[in-house]
Amino acid sequence: MKIAFASGKGGTGKTTFAVNMAYLLSLSGYRVKFVDLDVEEPDGHLFLNPQIESVVPVKVFIPLFEMEKCTFCKKCVQTCAFHALFMLGKEMLFFQELCHSCKLCLRICEKGAVKEGEREVGVVRIGKTDSSIIFVEGRLKVGEARPMPVIDAAKSHSGDGDIQIIDAPPGTSCPFVRSVYDSDFVVLVTEPTPFGLHDLEKCVYFLKSIKKPFGLVVNKEKGEFPRLEEYVLQNEIPVLGRMPEDLRIAKVLSEGKILLRELPEYRARFEEIFKRLKRMIHGRN
Repeated sequence: MKIAFASGKGGTGKTTFAVNMAYLLSLSGYRVKFVDLDVEEPDGHLFLNPQIESVVPVKVFIPLFEMEKCTFCKKCVQTCAFHALFMLGKEMLFFQELCHSCKLCLRICEKGAVKEGEREVGVVRIGKTDSSIIFVEGRLKVGEARPMPVIDAAKSHSGDGDIQIIDAPPGTSCPFVRSVYDSDFVVLVTEPTPFGLHDLEKCVYFLKSIKKPFGLVVNKEKGEFPRLEEYVLQNEIPVLGRMPEDLRIAKVLSEGKILLRELPEYRARFEEIFKRLKRMIHGRN
């Protein structure tokens, strides 16, 4: 079972719920794998404190040019959809940040002037926590702008376990889509603010368009926010649970501690969230 925790905007508490759900399920006897796919800013490790056992580099294709074989036909330049190639006189300029590793330049060159090269864009870190959670984290190299290969690499290491808890990247762009599309269920974590609602709407629109089952957790509640409640009712969004705004929670998280370990009175809320999403998954199947 793959359960992804996602949010429109950052800072709603997505990682808090992902980490603590993984912790709860591990205590309940499940073999849990926590997969951090927020590769641009992974932070699950700050709370789970895994013992890292291996670090696997993530490499992508880049073209290497043997200019003595080049006839300067410019076919590779003209067919590159991402404008990563530019020929200046008899010199080939390659902009690696624009390259998407599609290998079209390699395939289209009839003279064999383009060869396969590679460069590292990130790593996948694999380990285990003291509560026996298998930990997988994708981490994009600083300065890189291609999270997708790192996400794919991290997912390729996430096969074991009864339950996978996926910490998806915030937002609704390609990294979010790639992280949740093959999940069995998506837990959307939002906050009762105009920004929280705005980005929640985008997440809901996408998940409905691909018919992906999902539910909502409202975090940091402090009084009523009618616009959110109206939206939830109008769109028939199942609410899995709610969490109040509690300064004690903020203190625990700021110290990098597990919420359910420090404030066990919140355990029942997480148990209820899991019970409800499990019913929804089995009901759908």
